[in-house]
Amino acid sequence: MGLTESDAVRRVAMVSVHTSPLDQPGTGDAGGMNVYVLELSRRLAAAGIEVDIFTRATSSRLDPVLEVGDGITVRNIHAGPFEGLTKGELPGQLCTFAREVLRTEAGLPLGHYDVVHSHYWLSGQVGALARDRWGVPLVHTMHTMAKVKNDALAAGDIPEPSARIIGEEQVVEAADMLIASTDLEAKQLVNLYDADPGRVEVVHPGVDLNVFRPRDSHAAREHLGLPFDAHVLLFAGRIQPLKAPDVLLRAVARLLEVKPQLRSRLVVPVVGGPSGSGLEHPGALADLSAELRIDDVVRYVPPVPPAELAVWDAAASLVAVPSYNESFGLVAAEAQAAGTPVIAAAVGGLTTVVADGESGLLLDTHEPDEWAHAIGRVLLDDGLRAHLAAGARFRAGAFSWEDTAERTLDVYERARASLRQAV
Repeated sequence: MGLTESDAVRRVAMVSVHTSPLDQPGTGDAGGMNVYVLELSRRLAAAGIEVDIFTRATSSRLDPVLEVGDGITVRNIHAGPFEGLTKGELPGQLCTFAREVLRTEAGLPLGHYDVVHSHYWLSGQVGALARDRWGVPLVHTMHTMAKVKNDALAAGDIPEPSARIIGEEQVVEAADMLIASTDLEAKQLVNLYDADPGRVEVVHPGVDLNVFRPRDSHAAREHLGLPFDAHVLLFAGRIQPLKAPDVLLRAVARLLEVKPQLRSRLVVPVVGGPSGSGLEHPGALADLSAELRIDDVVRYVPPVPPAELAVWDAAASLVAVPSYNESFGLVAAEAQAAGTPVIAAAVGGLTTVVADGESGLLLDTHEPDEWAHAIGRVLLDDGLRAHLAAGARFRAGAFSWEDTAERTLDVYERARASLRQAV
């Protein structure tokens, strides 16, 4: 890019309004975006970049400023009540949040930040204001998009409001560069949001290959209290219609109807907590498993830290990701890194993460019968499962946070060069 050492990015303002990277993924609004922000920040810090993460405080016990690692500071902004605000109510707090972000920067040396990197449209609204006030480029990552989600709604789910769509369109127009997780997301930004193709760059998220790695499955099962000879079919993620855990339960019920001999060996851990519209009926999934008469094989496990999730992945025979949409599919990538095959819906980023027939199976349907057939096929065919497990380990090598950070830095430099040319 022709940048001198003095021109290089030194400090990044990372904006993540509605979910903190310190929150436990798997429940509420905490999920893959939390992991993304924290892991990217860690790799940027390792490269000598100072990162300030601005997020909304959700507890009075949180210190306003937290050092979470060398070069990484989390700034907990007071904007609205600490608890009780849904994601849909947060737009009303953006002015207060933005004011506090600008106030923080005003107390720092002139030109402190070199780039603003915002995550999700709420943060993009704040980032656009900071961009204009500070005279630095805005790089934005959507993570999810309302128009895409509304095109793939699960039964009973609530459409994203028009206010979000308008907000996303404004952020796309304001951003100097947009980071898409996959080629498909890049096309969606161009085709659905009229993004300038020259301002869209594909940068895959990564996997912490030191945490999510192959390990002895017997030791993992012993640690978790699982039978050594069980068929372990794992679901990990937020419990909400978008993630379609009900599809998996219905498929399990159908599988046991067809192959009742599996019941004595089948274990279906559901690791996660209610989120989104699932918060309205937090016990609905447990009620469904009872209604389907499979509550003897299903285990509900609260969200766990990444290191513990990696053990669940290693203990599993197969990981199911039946979502109606995923911008990337971090759960699938992490499972593959642990050497566990994945069966996933052929939607969004999952078609990039999972190599169909090599690291797992992709299904272009959510019909329980089709899912039951595919699950049974993998669980009962040792040769196929071994082939997919080897392919899963190989596929995971394509995604690392170090590569994500290196390519993100390139995007930052492109954004800065573009902004200078426009001045």
